[in-house]
Amino acid sequence: MYFSINSQNPQMRLIRKAIEILQDGGIIIYPTDTVYGMGCELYNKRGIEKIYEIKRRSKKQPLSFVCADLKDISRYARVSDYAYKTMKRLLPGPYTFILEASRLVPKIILPKRHTTGIRVPDNQICLSLVGELGHPIISTSVTVEDGEVLSNPLEIRERFEHRVDLIIDGGILVSEPSSVISLVDDSIEIVRVGKGDVSTLI
Repeated sequence: MYFSINSQNPQMRLIRKAIEILQDGGIIIYPTDTVYGMGCELYNKRGIEKIYEIKRRSKKQPLSFVCADLKDISRYARVSDYAYKTMKRLLPGPYTFILEASRLVPKIILPKRHTTGIRVPDNQICLSLVGELGHPIISTSVTVEDGEVLSNPLEIRERFEHRVDLIIDGGILVSEPSSVISLVDDSIEIVRVGKGDVSTLI
């Protein structure tokens, strides 16, 4: 399936259709504030395995996921006062925070690690999806064989329509990866500088 959703004011009937697909075990492609993400419901083990296959990604590489808000993050990770204050300044926004995972995070996306990457993107479609679903959604960038990130939904449709269950067209994105920041043990480590400004953290 393929449909367009208004990026500023998402049509809830279409969001609900997308939720049904996720609840039925489907894989979707959806816009974020950085790149188009590919994902499924956090507890969909078969879907996660299929995403690893589609991406040709080693299962030793962890997958990040999208939460609805800071309160949601605290269910899936250990969030200290320091981490909370740091994230509150920057979220929603183009950041992935590395935190110690709680027991609610499935082991399949935590290969030999106890930390996980969590996002709250500044994108209304994305936030509507996780808000309505009530669970996080896996988030990995939509790339092709050479690692190129795809930002045009029509090109994504051409390449992935028969490999996923739904593509949400939220417009052409200026693709740039999120900044990745570790807050483990209450110390800031800039893992990757991306779209999110990290100057206030250095």
